[in-house]
Amino acid sequence: MTTEKVPLSVAVITKNEEKNLPRLLESVAFAAEIVVVDSGSADRTVEIAKQAGCRVFVEDWKGDGPQKNSAIDKCSHEWVLVLDADERIPEDTGLEIKRIVADPSSADAYRFPRKNFFHGRWIRTCGWWPDRIIRLFRKHTGRYTAITHGRWETTGSLADTALPIEHFSFTGYTHMLRVLEVRSRDMAQELYDEGRRATVLSPFLHGIAMFFKVYIQKRGFIEGFDGFVIALTRAGGTFFKYAILLEIQRAKEGS
Repeated sequence: MTTEKVPLSVAVITKNEEKNLPRLLESVAFAAEIVVVDSGSADRTVEIAKQAGCRVFVEDWKGDGPQKNSAIDKCSHEWVLVLDADERIPEDTGLEIKRIVADPSSADAYRFPRKNFFHGRWIRTCGWWPDRIIRLFRKHTGRYTAITHGRWETTGSLADTALPIEHFSFTGYTHMLRVLEVRSRDMAQELYDEGRRATVLSPFLHGIAMFFKVYIQKRGFIEGFDGFVIALTRAGGTFFKYAILLEIQRAKEGS
């Protein structure tokens, strides 16, 4: 017995995601097309995607927003669902997506709450919930902006759905630190390109403010030690983002 596919393209960008990709693909098996743009995986990511029937492209990394735009441009259907390899679509959310795609009166873009999991637990504080993100849209009504943490900017109508996307972003503390290193440098470069500048106090002030925001204002203390580490990592990432910004401007401007 075959299940009818929904006229929907799923766009995924990957690099070394052999552990995550199979569960993502299983959760979106209802989609008529899955487009994977890989940025040079050294594991079985590309092989897994091809075996699952995905349309696979290998391209140099251009940054989060541009890479997602490249994947969207390759999609055949009007409706596109953009996901990361460490995300999943729960069954109820899949049914809601099918309903939206089938309804001619649907909005042009939909924002989902995202359940972020860490160490097997759903983290409800730290700013990790509801973590609303636009992920389903008509492809010609917008574009991803920003190099890091690309954001979908729509020119059409926007609606919210209460049904979540699940996100399993970090495997542990070591993984968080590795991601911190990469994102801090990318975000610092983006700030510099936008004309932002830092002083020697900027890393300290922004880092302290971020820790207070995540741990106190966003109630990270409720999550115990994990909440403390999340807040500390966010603060550290912010500190290094502005420290690297200062480093970049000194190298380029001699200030």
